Amino acid sequence: MKPLAEALVAWLLALLLALTRLMGPGAASAFGGHLLRLLGPLTRRQRQMMQAIALAFPDRDAAWHRRIALEAWENLGRTACEYAHLARLADAVVVDEASRAAMARLQAEKRPVLVFAAHLANWELPAVVAQRLHPRNAVLYRTPNNRRVAEMVLRMRSPLMGRLIPATLAAPIALAQALEEGYSIGMLVDQHFSRGPRARFFGQPVQANPLLPRLARRHGAALYGIRAVRISGWRHRVVLEGPFELPRDAAGEVDVPATTQMMLDAIERWVRENPGQWLWQHRRFREAPPAAQAPSDPARPA
Repeated sequence: MKPLAEALVAWLLALLLALTRLMGPGAASAFGGHLLRLLGPLTRRQRQMMQAIALAFPDRDAAWHRRIALEAWENLGRTACEYAHLARLADAVVVDEASRAAMARLQAEKRPVLVFAAHLANWELPAVVAQRLHPRNAVLYRTPNNRRVAEMVLRMRSPLMGRLIPATLAAPIALAQALEEGYSIGMLVDQHFSRGPRARFFGQPVQANPLLPRLARRHGAALYGIRAVRISGWRHRVVLEGPFELPRDAAGEVDVPATTQMMLDAIERWVRENPGQWLWQHRRFREAPPAAQAPSDPARPA
């Protein structure tokens, strides 16, 4: 039955993309946001989200935690239904003067370029902007388990994002080769990485992805950070920072653990600026003591 189930899921996704494409970016985004704002709190993820938000913001009360969770559900729904309109979203992005200056520095770089990002606002958008900024752009991405869906997503992403490198065991080799060929490398680094070193995020112990710091150490690459900020409905601002001054060890080489922590510190700052736009649905905190857990969300039915 698995091939049949995969075909059904792919067909439903194709239908959703067709419908949201017909709706236009504004209506599609609003529809997705409204739908998940209603349905999201009814799912099992709600309790996990409330616990994570409480861990990250212990100084805020439960009402504020619930509001951030609702905003995160809305953002996820909007992001999903904006997928068919990524090119139009990129056409409409706002870029401030500081980011324009960073973009000029990136384009003038003589070193290899690495760019880290996070699941903020529409997190697909920075890769589209990066491709327009640096045509030789490569992005590490997670391949959907459904083969038909993976093929569909690849067809949609490739023209917009450049070279796509699947997140497999061979990814570090492929990324190193892309750097040697003159590509800039971008990847999302804010999720749990079971093989990564220990770091701190919102004061909590987490395992982080050290791949970009390792590439920076090996190739002498410059490191930038990019994020999207939802400013109104489907419209976004894209913010680019860098190049970052990378921590060095006693031998003068890039300190991989310290650079990994530096990226997490930057992302924590971004999330604090717009907490309702981060993907709290992902289980980022996995070692929290039971005493730090938030109480059950009274807004969610038992």
